[in-house]
Amino acid sequence: MDALPPIPAPYATADWRRRIADLYAAIRAEPDPQAGWRLWHETRSRLFRDHPASPLSADQKARFEGIALWPFDPGLRFEVGLAPQDGPAIDFELGPDGRMQARPVARTEGLGDRLGTELTLWWIEGYGGGLFLPFRDATCGAGSYGGGRYAIDAIKSSDLGLAASGRLILDFNFAYSPSCAWSPDWVCPLAPPENRLEAAIEAGERDPSGAAS
Repeated sequence: MDALPPIPAPYATADWRRRIADLYAAIRAEPDPQAGWRLWHETRSRLFRDHPASPLSADQKARFEGIALWPFDPGLRFEVGLAPQDGPAIDFELGPDGRMQARPVARTEGLGDRLGTELTLWWIEGYGGGLFLPFRDATCGAGSYGGGRYAIDAIKSSDLGLAASGRLILDFNFAYSPSCAWSPDWVCPLAPPENRLEAAIEAGERDPSGAAS
């Protein structure tokens, strides 16, 4: 990663988001999902170690050895249909930042046979908006972050897009922990009851507590 001089926090955050957006664009352009996954791991580990907007403190960065992942599992990559869903918006608590509202817009079609249930896709209300898909599974607190992980967060540009079939790509190999898993300075929106899986998703990011301690 190109070294950045000291810059005010808002500009560092903007640069972080720009780099993540570029990363996901490169992943979507990569025909080999596992090659895209390796790029994702290498780039994010480098950003966490070197970037001024990393959620890691200076001491944590000095000890950081990279983001811990489960091995790539092609069986946890899905192309799902979306059944439109309408319902009231719910509030996600964000601590000092107040609340984020999101409303359900679709329920996946294509996860149930493998995972036992489907997941709800949310639309973040407010300026710009964006898709959001947090989830919890049986590994939470026993291998992955206890508060759950994200599969899609448009605010952070983490979105694998659509397959050639027009179906949504959900690849749990790219599931990642929210920033609050890495630092108590962050408060993150976590998965509501609709998005809690009984299955164990042993793919994607493991509990970062050891790497960030």
